[in-house]
Amino acid sequence: MSISSRFSVGIHILSLLEINKDGVNTSEFIAGSVNTNPVVIRKIMGMLKNAGLVKVRPGVAGAELGKDISEITMLDVYKAVNVVQEKELFGVHANPNPSCPVGKNIQETISPIFSAAQLSMEKALDNVTIMDVVKEIIEKGQGT
Repeated sequence: MSISSRFSVGIHILSLLEINKDGVNTSEFIAGSVNTNPVVIRKIMGMLKNAGLVKVRPGVAGAELGKDISEITMLDVYKAVNVVQEKELFGVHANPNPSCPVGKNIQETISPIFSAAQLSMEKALDNVTIMDVVKEIIEKGQGT
């Protein structure tokens, strides 16, 4: 199982809003870039809006960034799109056999390891901004 694609789509949306900041960023336009349905984009945009990462005005076509891209981390996006609940990136099976020495102790043994791994990942995401992503996209675009 992988992390929800809402995360990468959220990063895609924010990057596109910056790169196309002088254009009109409708859900249809964004959906064309993501290659998905505009309904999916509107749902994720709603999540990003609730987190203060984008601004969407009713009745006005288009969206814009709610913050400077240097202030938006990948962790902000990760949290905004509800990828996973707090400390639940790794699921632990619920009903191991308590009569088995492994079953009796597995949850207590691996849960701290999983928590540490999730914390490490979140720290890494907190060190990368959307500005970092946009800079790399622009660099790659100039190389084509």
